[in-house]
Amino acid sequence: MTINIKLFARFREQYRLDETEVTPAAGDAPVTAAALWQQVVGEPLPDSALVAINMEYVAPDAPVADGDEVAFFPPVTGG
Repeated sequence: MTINIKLFARFREQYRLDETEVTPAAGDAPVTAAALWQQVVGEPLPDSALVAINMEYVAPDAPVADGDEVAFFPPVTGG
């Protein structure tokens, strides 16, 4: 199983990564977007992060499938 991971805005700058492919560790539980973040970044997904799978916003605990694109966005702020 291969998943394409994309980081945007501040996340891209903070972790010096904009795109990578990940092969999740094999296991019985479904792979979630939050688990992929943990695997790529090495820390828990921030509560305020936005997650999209295949260009649709989802909850962080949404399962991912082979070939999916998972994108992580920091919260949007402005003034």
